[in-house]
Amino acid sequence: MASQVPPISASGVNLVGFAWLSVGAAVATILLKGVAYHLTGSVGLLSDALESVVNLAGAVGAVVALRIAARPADEEHPYGHEKFEYFSSGLEGALVFVAAVAILISALPRLWSPTPLESVGVGLAVSSVASLINLAMARVLLAAGRRHRSVALEADGHHLMTDVWTSVGVIIGVTLVAITDLPILDPIVAILVALNILWTGYQLLYRSGMGLLDSALPRDERDAIDKVLDRYRIERGVEFHALRTRQAGARRFVTMHLLVPGQWTVQAGHDLSEEIERDLRALAAKTTILTHIEPMEDDTSFRDQGLDRQSDPPPSV
Repeated sequence: MASQVPPISASGVNLVGFAWLSVGAAVATILLKGVAYHLTGSVGLLSDALESVVNLAGAVGAVVALRIAARPADEEHPYGHEKFEYFSSGLEGALVFVAAVAILISALPRLWSPTPLESVGVGLAVSSVASLINLAMARVLLAAGRRHRSVALEADGHHLMTDVWTSVGVIIGVTLVAITDLPILDPIVAILVALNILWTGYQLLYRSGMGLLDSALPRDERDAIDKVLDRYRIERGVEFHALRTRQAGARRFVTMHLLVPGQWTVQAGHDLSEEIERDLRALAAKTTILTHIEPMEDDTSFRDQGLDRQSDPPPSV
């Protein structure tokens, strides 16, 4: 069954294992930060714990998304399921917004009625351990996401890294409260944390939206493709147009028209297109390429460079 296909990357790595590591890290940090909040009563540490709950939801979403994205193409989804990773990233972005609102609801009343903190030293020590766990997990997820081009893992890694910086800010805020004996600094730091989380949520939602809109490949990848095609222009005397690229999770799609001399045989054009496609696939794994061969001397070959083909001229009388 399709649902039983393990989420394996192009290099043979089971990506869902990374997501399960993130789930375990989220559970551990929720417990540690919850203890830190219970010991101190700091709304800043509470905000930090709430964001870890979002991390857990995002990590579970990544597990589901990676399993679905790994399903092979079928009759209903002939281009595969890789785009499902964007839903995971979008879900995480939406949950980030929910966490930010919860933090603001908790922090704003404390501006008018600040509450003294307790057991600050122990609470900060516990929170620091949780932050170190998040830092290690974020680095693992970011490296794996970039290496295997997984949007879901990268989104989870970026979110965890933001959580690390959030924790640093909260720890600084609670420390300042202990030093200055000004409890109002605690809700102020929590509000700043919430604003930072909102920015992270916006970035995750924006990237997910761009992915669902069939955005082109990154500029460096398009430049690498152009370099290969320029070599064939010089060495083989052929031309290209209507080059389009898009990405769906870890999979890349490239389409183009190859213009060759009209006297070439079908076999000659086919052999050259196979050679070009082989060189382009060598640039990155999981790249699907479609090449359309046209005679360069025929005017109709230049009427379909846009997304929609130009209308044919009316027949001459």
